[in-house]
This record gives sequence, C-alpha cells and structure tokens, in this order.
Amino acid sequence: MHILVESQFFYPEQMRINDICVALVQRGHSVTVVTSIPNYPKGKFFTGYGFFHKRRETYQGVSIIHLPVIPRGKGFIGLSLNYLSFVVSGWFFAHFTQEKADVVFMNMSSPMTQSLVGVWFAKRRKIPSAIYILDLWPESFEVITGISFPVVINPIGRMVDSIYRRTDKVLTSSRSFIETITQRGVPTEKLLFWPQYAEEFYQPIERDSLGQALLAPHLRLTLTFTGNIGLAQGLDILIPVSLLLQEQGIPVRFVLIGDGSDKERLVALVSKNKLEDWFVFIERQPAQHIPELLSASDAALVILKKSPIFSKTIPAKVQSYLACGIPILVSADGEVQQVVSEANVGFVSDAEDAQGLFKAIVSFSKLSSEERLEMGKQARLYSDTMFSKEILIDQLENVLHSLVKDTTHV
Repeated sequence: MHILVESQFFYPEQMRINDICVALVQRGHSVTVVTSIPNYPKGKFFTGYGFFHKRRETYQGVSIIHLPVIPRGKGFIGLSLNYLSFVVSGWFFAHFTQEKADVVFMNMSSPMTQSLVGVWFAKRRKIPSAIYILDLWPESFEVITGISFPVVINPIGRMVDSIYRRTDKVLTSSRSFIETITQRGVPTEKLLFWPQYAEEFYQPIERDSLGQALLAPHLRLTLTFTGNIGLAQGLDILIPVSLLLQEQGIPVRFVLIGDGSDKERLVALVSKNKLEDWFVFIERQPAQHIPELLSASDAALVILKKSPIFSKTIPAKVQSYLACGIPILVSADGEVQQVVSEANVGFVSDAEDAQGLFKAIVSFSKLSSEERLEMGKQARLYSDTMFSKEILIDQLENVLHSLVKDTTHV
C-alpha cells in the first residue's frame, strides 16, 4: 500500500507516530507523512528548518512533507495561530498536491483541526481513511483552555462530528474513548481499541554512564516523571506531597525530565517552599535516553489533573514505563489506574489527592529491594503481553488493508 499519514507533529519532533511509520515501511509499504515545519515543544523552528529550508526530507524510508506554519511560540495566541496555519496550509496541500495514495491514516493528538487535512485529501482522491484518536475533542479543548462557551464549543463539536462521519475507521488509544465517541453518533462497528506501544529502545537496562552522570546514586528514594510539564499534568501536587514527606522524615528526590508551559511556575513553587533538595529538573532528553535515566530511578510517576476527560486517557508514558520494567506510582483517575492495578506494578491514588499520593509513596518506600525488582519484572511481562508492537502493527496493517480492499471491490 501507499499510505499517506497526516500528523501535525512528526520527526524530528519526538512522537510515537514516527516509529509506527517506520514499522510500516519495514513491512514493505510506501509511507508519505504530511506534517508541519517542526517547532514542538520549544515553540520555534528546529535548526535547519524554515519556510524555505528542508521542506521535504526522508526519515528511515519515510517521505516527509513539511507544510509551512506559524511557530507555536509560548502563549495562547501563538498556539492558536500555529494550529490555524497548519489547517490553511493543509487545505492548499489537499486540494492542489500531485501526491497520490491508497489510504489515509490520521494521527489525532490535539488539535483535532489537523485531521481536516487528511479528510480533505481522502475526499479529493476518493480513497478510504482511518483516524487514530489520542485526545478527545472538544472535551480536551475545554479542559486545557477553560473555554466552555457554546458559541465556541458547538462549532468545534460540529467539526468533530463531521470528521468522524467522513472517516471510514476510528481507532482509539483508550477503551474509555469508545463510549464517548459512540455518544456522538459514531457506529460501534466503526470503532476499534488500538492502544499505544513502546518503541524497542524502551527496555530494562542496567544503570549506565548517562544515568550515573545525571542521576548519581542517592540516599533519597528517586521518583522520576518524564514528558510534558504542562497544566494538564498538575505536577504542583508534588509540593504538598513533599511537605508531607518532609514532616514524616521520608527522604525523596523527585526527578522531572522535560519541558512545558508550566515548568517555570513549578520551579518557582519549589523555590518558594525551599524544596530545592527534593527536586531535580532535567531538560527534555531524546526518547532513547529515557530508559537510561529510568534505570537510575526507583519508580516512575504518572500524574494528571482531575478531569472526566483525563480519566479516560492512558498517557503514552505508561507504556514506556512498563516496557522499561520499572514500578509505577499513579496520581490520576480512571483507566490509567486500572492498568497499573491490573498489572500489579505499583501503587495508585486519585487525581489531585496529595494525601493519597503521599500514602502511595510511603507504601512503596516500605517495599524491599526484592519486591521492587519483582514489580519491575511484572511490568515488563505486562508490556510484552498487552502492548506488543508486532501484534499491534499487525492489527493496524490489517485495518488499512481491509479499507483498501473494500474500496477496490466497490
């Protein structure tokens, strides 16, 4: 098949869709990705890229087309212009490009507006399309922006319904998404639960030089969070948790690896509460380095703010942690709690419950090294069983094949 993948974020940005596309190429398919000029998460174009530089390139056999966009910057206005500019550039691409394909696969992390590009291309070429839902819209938009006015939300809802209606198959990264999407009138037979998997480099490893350099052995319990540090993560819960641990004389070191819109505020809160000894902030690292850093940690953290939408989400870091064979401590509601509890690989607490997370950390601190090691082994086993890359790519390949086959017969 010739698969056109539409994703606003792609290589050199660190996204799991990168690995999915490479896997499809390795299976003999031609893959063309339509994306934007890379600018996530820093908000400015990556070095070497621009309106007149490196607009086309190849990554491990994947052909990439970078559409011109306004860099996202750091504020809401810049982010909005970034999203809008991708849709505008995508409209011109979809209606005038000479590119052809057998099927379109849309990778829908926020914003959902990006999926219009894939819908337009599929309609023009009269080919089938599938969409992979990683964020629910308009629910995610409401939570992140705080905007709930009907005059704004209703048009977004109509756009979402239109995208679902004009797409042949809807894949979801969470089982909980299926119920919400069917409530929008999407037939159940059109939906398929297709969880994320972790790339092969996520695996248990011995503590190595990088882990030693950035996270030297420490008497404190080392708990590590990786990924975006934004408002949705609600990492400020770690401030009251640290104070509770301090009162009880339980020494912990919270390691936060990544960048994001809420990082500066969080650093300021740490300083204001004189908790510098309790926190280590490390700049965003290449995904391939995360297993090395986790190898120097006692457990990994999954934290989300309280929200009905977040309770239906399984953050991608969960699969990464499981594949690295590390215990997990959760401060989030819903499906992510279910996964960690079912796998028996850590302790869970409700979102925004500082006392609950404190108790989870205390419970983990009382485990012996043998018990922690067994939790790690169980995590890797659960990853291999429930989130196998080979099985999941088989499923995706079959879905796309069936769409192309049905269209050919018609």
